[in-house]
Amino acid sequence: MAAVIELTERGLYCAAGGFYIDPWRAVDRALITHAHADHARAGHDRYWAQAANRPILHQRLGRTIDLTDVDYGEPLRFGDAQVSFHPAGHVLGSAQIRVEVDGEVWVASGDYKRDADPTCAAFEVVPCDTFITEATFALPVYRWQPTQVVAADIHAWWQANAAAGKTSVLFCYALGKAQRLLAELAAFSDSTAYLHGALVPLTEIYRHAGVRMLPTEAVSACDKRHDFAGDLVMAPPSAAGSRWMRRFKRHDTGFASGWMRIRGNRRRRGYDRGFVLSDHADWPGLIRTIEQTGARRVLATHGRTDVLVAYLREQGIDAAPLATEYADSAEAQALVE
Repeated sequence: MAAVIELTERGLYCAAGGFYIDPWRAVDRALITHAHADHARAGHDRYWAQAANRPILHQRLGRTIDLTDVDYGEPLRFGDAQVSFHPAGHVLGSAQIRVEVDGEVWVASGDYKRDADPTCAAFEVVPCDTFITEATFALPVYRWQPTQVVAADIHAWWQANAAAGKTSVLFCYALGKAQRLLAELAAFSDSTAYLHGALVPLTEIYRHAGVRMLPTEAVSACDKRHDFAGDLVMAPPSAAGSRWMRRFKRHDTGFASGWMRIRGNRRRRGYDRGFVLSDHADWPGLIRTIEQTGARRVLATHGRTDVLVAYLREQGIDAAPLATEYADSAEAQALVE
């Protein structure tokens, strides 16, 4: 039987349905798992994405794109392929894409996580014959604490800095991570968080979607006399070391990312604190997910595919790497920005 989804120079392609999934070169029909820049790119003729992505994709790709909203679980037909989108638990609107052709079921997971997140729909296990999984944190060292524990740690750091008259500058990825932090911290505080301009429009999209978060204000909207002592300021990693940081006199810096599980990453980037919080599955989450899908074959992409494939083969699972042209994960991009 021919592969339901195959790797081409433009991206993952379903010949039976005549569409691509998260293509990296211009195509006529693109099914998008989520709105991070390495999965949703400009230039396609037509887009299909879970409905919550519309304002984010408009923000990132422009309002003129030809975009069809899809509800979770909604049955779609493309040629000889039956398609549906299912929650991936990664960020707002993130989806796994289920494709069935002649009774053979493949699932392209995009990016996903298994931890609870108040800002997006929880991951749904989708049984399949072949599972295309990410492998961003596919090393046994990557194991996440409960999010509430990390949020409490961040809040304690913020309060300690406030007592010392310092600004807490927390770096985080602009789409997904920032809003998740704002939502989790709302359980500990009702103080205003101050945002770098890159975080403002995306945070407003989440707020409009009904996500409860800390109140926020743009740093640029503050009076010039506001010195931010005791405040929490959030910004993308690209702002670290920039002229924008001169606004804050005495400050401590933190970075929230799964990459902070390795202490050397924090030291190399010069952050005062590292908080281990990821929007991707950790090692146990990857293994558990693969087992729960019941997939006979697993294709691993963008990450430590070598480690994951070797482990799965040792367990008797038919596994292979899939060399996509996705950029490194959103969190990896954040680490080097």
